[in-house]
Amino acid sequence: MKIMVVGGGGREHAIIKKLKENKSVGEIFALPGNGGIAADATCVDIGAKDIDKIVEFAVENKIDFAVVAPDDPLVLGAVDALQAKEIKTFGPNKAAAIIEGSKAFSKDLMKKYNIPTAAYETFTEMDEALAYIEKCEIPVVIKADGLALGKGVIIAETRDQARDAVRSMMEDKIFGDSGNKVVVEEFLTGPEVSVLSFTDGKTLIPMVSSMDHKRALDGDKGLNTGGMGTVAPNPYYTDEIAKECMETIFRPTIEAMNAEGRSFSGCLYFGLMLTPKGPKVIEYNCRFGDPETQVVLPLLESDLLDIMLKIYDGKLDEAEVKFADKSACCVVMASEGYPQSYEKGFEITMPADKNIYVAGAKLDGGKLVNNGGRVLGVTETAETLEEAIKKAYETVKTVKWENAYYRKDIGKRALMAERI
Repeated sequence: MKIMVVGGGGREHAIIKKLKENKSVGEIFALPGNGGIAADATCVDIGAKDIDKIVEFAVENKIDFAVVAPDDPLVLGAVDALQAKEIKTFGPNKAAAIIEGSKAFSKDLMKKYNIPTAAYETFTEMDEALAYIEKCEIPVVIKADGLALGKGVIIAETRDQARDAVRSMMEDKIFGDSGNKVVVEEFLTGPEVSVLSFTDGKTLIPMVSSMDHKRALDGDKGLNTGGMGTVAPNPYYTDEIAKECMETIFRPTIEAMNAEGRSFSGCLYFGLMLTPKGPKVIEYNCRFGDPETQVVLPLLESDLLDIMLKIYDGKLDEAEVKFADKSACCVVMASEGYPQSYEKGFEITMPADKNIYVAGAKLDGGKLVNNGGRVLGVTETAETLEEAIKKAYETVKTVKWENAYYRKDIGKRALMAERI
């Protein structure tokens, strides 16, 4: 069976490694992939947003199944284009991917169908947004409406910061057209939880929960990033809370999308805040989260390709979806200076027998060198969270390149929560 995975980061590497466990899988192509993924798949120099070339490649190479992993191609309609050529796919179509593609859409959906989320206002005129800033409660959350590589959210702790955030998005266009519309949102407090879920638009099966660490520096300080590490499961996400989320958030979201004629098939990500008033949705993603995928998939005991094929056929209720009763920790190793400026081109040395997912690296003269901000995700699993964290950091010490940087406290909050 020929598989094509669209994307080129740590998430895609984790998906590819899991798909390879199925014995019916022959060749896997990664578009565009990266220098590390090249050890597990054939990398093809086609960008994830080049829909025409992706479809052309899939047709010419008689691809049996395609996994569209990143947000951009999903929002641009890659799944629609592939299915138009009768290629089986995993991922939502363009109509459903809007749940991530437009924060205003997702907020309006939640309001319409009474799905718990933060109070908000949406603006297309900067003057109106700034006028609202003068009277709203502080802190406040400012979100660019469209996709912004996971960075289009600013938590403003003062009114000045809120004004600057609105101007930077709507006037300076730091996130391009994504900032043409902004959502100004109530600041919620409580533990954050990420829950990925498999769904075919009828059945929804949550995966094991996880906890992301967004800030660049230890102690949750510094700038927001795409994620500096994750642990799973999230100790704040109890069985009781999981049941409540299924009843008030997960099922209602699937039903709401169906009611809107936007049936969702693929991986739907729920970013949740466990507030004093109950679980609320911070954001939806229309795909596997990164780096959450790098702790969730190593705990999946069932066959990923079988699950994906069942979803395509609308028969997820017939699939076996089982996760190990263990813990996982992923420590993201980045280039020092990320998420701002950093140097590239340093040779990476790492053990070949460890679960290391490659994101920002390329091959240069046969050597693997850093080529991005987040470079590697080092994942270990164990019977307990404490042991998984310890093992992950032991492996991190065996990975070297000149400007390598990583947080030293991934999982610390989760361990404290376990002990309460």
